[in-house]
Amino acid sequence: MGFGGISLSSLIIILVIILLLFGTKRLKSVGWDLGKALKGFKKAIQDDEDKKKEKK
Repeated sequence: MGFGGISLSSLIIILVIILLLFGTKRLKSVGWDLGKALKGFKKAIQDDEDKKKEKK
């Protein structure tokens, strides 16, 4: 059993199809944007926690 009830071979086939549909440049761009969004989200959470600590 693989990831979330999907076998490893099925997961590889799905990833290959996605790669063929979108191409490597678009996937790289999506990954880059997702990484920046997660980094911004983490920074916002950290800033919020810092503000809460300052108020105490």
